[in-house]
Amino acid sequence: MDCFFAAVEMRDNPALRNIPIAIGGSPTGRGVLSTCNYEARKFGLRSAMSSAQALKLCPQVTFVRGSFDKYKKASAQMREIFERFTDLVEPLSLDEAYLDVTDCELFRGSATLIAQEIRRLIKAEINLTASAGVGPNKFIAKVASDWRKPDGLFVVTPDEAFNFAQALPVRKFPGVGKVTEAKLHDLGVKTGLDISRHELLINQCFGKSAKGLIRRSKGICFNSVCTHHERKSLSCERTFRSDLETFQELKDQIPLLLDEAVHRVMAWKEKKGPETLPYNMFVKVKSSDFTQVTQEKSFPFEFFDEVWQKGEVSTILLDELTKLLEMAYSKGLNTVRLIGMGFKFKSPFRTHEDELMRPYQLELFKEAV
Repeated sequence: MDCFFAAVEMRDNPALRNIPIAIGGSPTGRGVLSTCNYEARKFGLRSAMSSAQALKLCPQVTFVRGSFDKYKKASAQMREIFERFTDLVEPLSLDEAYLDVTDCELFRGSATLIAQEIRRLIKAEINLTASAGVGPNKFIAKVASDWRKPDGLFVVTPDEAFNFAQALPVRKFPGVGKVTEAKLHDLGVKTGLDISRHELLINQCFGKSAKGLIRRSKGICFNSVCTHHERKSLSCERTFRSDLETFQELKDQIPLLLDEAVHRVMAWKEKKGPETLPYNMFVKVKSSDFTQVTQEKSFPFEFFDEVWQKGEVSTILLDELTKLLEMAYSKGLNTVRLIGMGFKFKSPFRTHEDELMRPYQLELFKEAV
């Protein structure tokens, strides 16, 4: 979807159309943008930017608090449209999904015509615009979906996939962020073609992730559309109105955060009855200059028994969480504006090979707030 939250607000309030708007908190507090429309993006606004910074870049921007219920309703309407064409729908977020239309007989099985019709139906029935990418696999389709935003369609045929991937900047590859991009550039690797030319070097420098980079540089992706995903983690976090200046102040927040995280775990467990178990605990600390540190530690499944079975926090767990927080804080942070904590989950029967084969997922937000 094109600037989804903002698009819903502009649809429902014509006064917001054709002006810069941002969905997020107040610029006078600790607000952060969830998204913004294309008029605002011309000024450099983006998701996860502080509202105060957004106001500096675009003084005329209008802030909208947003309504999650409206967004969920529009998302459900889109999902219903998708399912008219295929049962193989893999949502990535409220506004994005993979569809496998290999066996769809509508429009003589043409994925391009199916994508055109889905975009038409979204506009006709929900009054929103969507961009689509059509490709022989998830990786190509995902990249193609951003190619002609907003309100666009881009098709990469199987015969074109190799050359398309070879020409891509490395930042377009899943798992390549700023740090990995810089590391690749330092090696003289800037495109998919460069990856193919330096496979030995990539293998030496990037370990387990090298195989995925090399495959995708050739336009290859074996991940199938998955209609069910196991939850990998669950967390909570809090942004403070005033910065915390001492470790004791941070430590005082642990019981509140832990109580909320455990409550979410138990609610999810009751609702979903997952087969996975907690195996890892982590904390996240963000300083006033937006420097972020994450500290985590894995434990035997038995370590989490009291939390998992009864929703109770053992003294040992609380002590370990405090140690993680202290380790994060000791890494030279300034005053602290945000603390988060949570748990990671996996099946007790999952093997190392299973982990390497798991499908990648791209998030709506680069940074949760």
